[in-house]
Amino acid sequence: MTIDRAGLADFLRRRRESMQPEDVGLPRGPRRRTSGLRREEAALLCHMSTDYYSRLERERGPHPSEQMIASIAQGLHLSLDERDHLFRLAGHRPPPRGATSDHISPGLLRVLDRLDDTPAEIVSELGETLRQNALGVALTGDTTGYTGPARSIVYRWFTDPATRRRYAPEDHGFLSRMFTSGAREIATLRGPGSRAAQLTELLLERSDEFRKLWEQHEVGLRPDDGKNFVHPELGLLELNCQTLVDPGQSHYLHIFTAVPGSESYEKLQLLAVLGGDAHRGIADPWLRRP
Repeated sequence: MTIDRAGLADFLRRRRESMQPEDVGLPRGPRRRTSGLRREEAALLCHMSTDYYSRLERERGPHPSEQMIASIAQGLHLSLDERDHLFRLAGHRPPPRGATSDHISPGLLRVLDRLDDTPAEIVSELGETLRQNALGVALTGDTTGYTGPARSIVYRWFTDPATRRRYAPEDHGFLSRMFTSGAREIATLRGPGSRAAQLTELLLERSDEFRKLWEQHEVGLRPDDGKNFVHPELGLLELNCQTLVDPGQSHYLHIFTAVPGSESYEKLQLLAVLGGDAHRGIADPWLRRP
């Protein structure tokens, strides 16, 4: 497949101009005259320099890689059909859809972009954090930057002791059982050779605890609505977790709230201050990533 530079440039330009700052959690500003997003804003969302993005819109520059096109598709909140079209314009075969895809649907992103007063995150069925808002990062740390099997909290839970520090010690035993139960269910659902099966094989090799729990063959364990987090500065936060599901992509939007008037509710207000100090001027911590 060959790149269609004119088609690629036109599609990027029209998609950028159709988006508004509010669509992606950016402030509009009182003196804004641009229709849609500015090129520098689009470049920031797509994790690239303004010069590189501008050259694509001007039918110039190098042939963008598949990774770069995937980043553009996510940054511009493209649907799956639009994403596939973008890949073909860039001369690449579109990636597969479904459970193995990291591409988040525009609808789920729009919901996350509007959650600026409570922690939230989007994760895959393997527990890979795909996106967090600023308060989500303040609550659990930035968990989007891991690579390889460590992207999964299930893998980190059994191989990196630091992962457990953010969770109340009295919950560790149940969480270990729940993660093992979930890993078995997903591996069985996706079948041999799947990423889920490969993850369980790694854990069976590297974790005695996982291997012992695996032998118990528990299934059907589900998390309680209540979750107990341990923040390094604020201590224990008792939060409720509500989940929105994108069944087509097997992605989950977790939203963490506290009972109004409770001690944890007051701590969430403090967490908002901490998150604001850390990410001042940027609505979405994803925009800070290289």
